[in-house]
Amino acid sequence: MNSAAANDGAPRPGAFATTRWSLILSGADSKGAEKETRAALAELCRIYWRPIFAFISRRGYSAEDAEDLTQDFFVMILEGDWLQHADPSRGRFRSLLLKSLQNFLNDAVDKTYARKRGGDVSFVSWDAWMAEAPSQLSISTETLNSWPAERLFDVRWAATVVERALRRLREECERKGRLRVFDVLSAYLTAERDDVSSVNLATTLGVPQATVKKLLYHMRQRYRWLLRDEVAHTVENPADIEDELRYLCSALAASSE
Repeated sequence: MNSAAANDGAPRPGAFATTRWSLILSGADSKGAEKETRAALAELCRIYWRPIFAFISRRGYSAEDAEDLTQDFFVMILEGDWLQHADPSRGRFRSLLLKSLQNFLNDAVDKTYARKRGGDVSFVSWDAWMAEAPSQLSISTETLNSWPAERLFDVRWAATVVERALRRLREECERKGRLRVFDVLSAYLTAERDDVSSVNLATTLGVPQATVKKLLYHMRQRYRWLLRDEVAHTVENPADIEDELRYLCSALAASSE
């Protein structure tokens, strides 16, 4: 993901009218919408568990303790009154979750933390999480030890957005019988024009250069739309999508420097 992804392929107006986060905020004070609201919140937690785990690990917890605390944090989010204290004016799920996570860990340090795993919270097992969405982002041990936990959280969050968008694009291509096209062209979705050899790609796919250019153009447009769609589910106001996407683009770009 680069800055181009934040400027091209804009979705049509109103395309992101209802998102998970806007649904959660609008239903926070509504008893009738409690089940739907909780399901949407649980889905966001399931999607973005990796940044939370990374943040906790960077704060000095062992892998085992970080796993437990990640699960416990979700229990607190889903079973407590977190939604009632969420400030809609801050708008972004990422920001609210990070602040809540910081407070949660401070509480775990300041007090004797009694774990409350259980209730009717139904998360998949840790192994299932890892198998379902293995991260393609590799961060060296040296980098992990030097970055602040907040930076690591944002980079992992950005990587999750990118990986989900790519996974959705791959699934769409597979349904259309174009998995081979995805496998060949996906590496060039954010590449600069000069870095793309349509001659070589045409030879690899066995199609004319004009077809390669058309396929790559449409794949890029769809990828950028999917990126926006993923981000849209974590902001209340559609006007915040571009700013959030640019922020995540810059976070991910900085991670490769």
